[in-house]
Amino acid sequence: MDRPPAGDERFRLLVQGVLDYAIFMLDPAGHISSWNAGAKRIKGWSADEIIGQHFSVFYPPEDVAAGKPAWELEVAVAEGRLEDEGWRVRKDGTRFWANVVITALWDDNGELRGFAKVTRDMTERRNAEQALLERRRLVGHLVDAQERERRRIAWDVHDESIQSMVAVGMRLQLLAGRLRGDQGEVLGGLNDSVQTAVRRLRALVSRLRPPALDQQGLVEALTAYLDDVSEQWGLEYSLRHELPEEPSEEAAITLYRICQEALSNVHRHAGATRVDVRLSTVSKGMLMRISDDGVGTDTATGGAEDGGHFGLIEMRERAEAAHGWWSMTSEPGAGTTVEVWLPILPDLRDIEEEP
Repeated sequence: MDRPPAGDERFRLLVQGVLDYAIFMLDPAGHISSWNAGAKRIKGWSADEIIGQHFSVFYPPEDVAAGKPAWELEVAVAEGRLEDEGWRVRKDGTRFWANVVITALWDDNGELRGFAKVTRDMTERRNAEQALLERRRLVGHLVDAQERERRRIAWDVHDESIQSMVAVGMRLQLLAGRLRGDQGEVLGGLNDSVQTAVRRLRALVSRLRPPALDQQGLVEALTAYLDDVSEQWGLEYSLRHELPEEPSEEAAITLYRICQEALSNVHRHAGATRVDVRLSTVSKGMLMRISDDGVGTDTATGGAEDGGHFGLIEMRERAEAAHGWWSMTSEPGAGTTVEVWLPILPDLRDIEEEP
């Protein structure tokens, strides 16, 4: 009957058999003294090919020239361990993005005996992160372009169309006051039509770029919007805010647009009679919570993936493009709560995330 391996042998077999991590030993000078199956799979060298070589063979030429391998060992000795992420090189010369941990090993007498090095191939994760970052940057650029175009159209409509129509209305009123009978009534009717068109254009301007947002800030703009839609849709509402200062222009328009979309969803789908909006400061950022008393839904995952609902996707993408997050929780018969958090920063567009 075969005897089971001893503890040290079991540990050696465990390390040797790991495939997801390259685990190997270095002598005090940085030469490779052991090699596991994961190291062969990730880096490409067999144990016979690599043992005895200096571990700098895994580093790109620019890192070798800059002395990075030696520096990493110095840090590991000084601090006990070093963790790093960066490009490494396989046997065939291709590069991969690696997470590396180097641990200094000391004997009972305090003498350095070498280093344990653990490497994980993070290329797929990094590629996914880079793709997500690029997508968010693209969404951010599209949102900025959309807001600039909305503002331009709003100003053009206000400065040209509305002002011209207001002038026409004033002339019609003047003429209607001078004429009697049917002609005066006709001009009065025309003036009423002009005033109706002016009100509609002002509502359009407000939807494109609410004047209160530029002139009075986020809270006043949300108050004006809630006043308007609550009357139209028969909704009661409350708005509470605990913001110590006015958010940046980019943050304000992001929160305003998400509130617009959330309330539009409430109107179309929730069957709610009341909505509560709260703005507060949480975790060095601004949190907006929008809750309704509607019918709710059977998803608590944010809805965009389950429902394919463009409005929900747009809210999430706006929040993420502004370096924040968005979530939706809901239960049937218990209403829905939308939350969005944005960091408090002077200008969200100026943030550049590290690769």
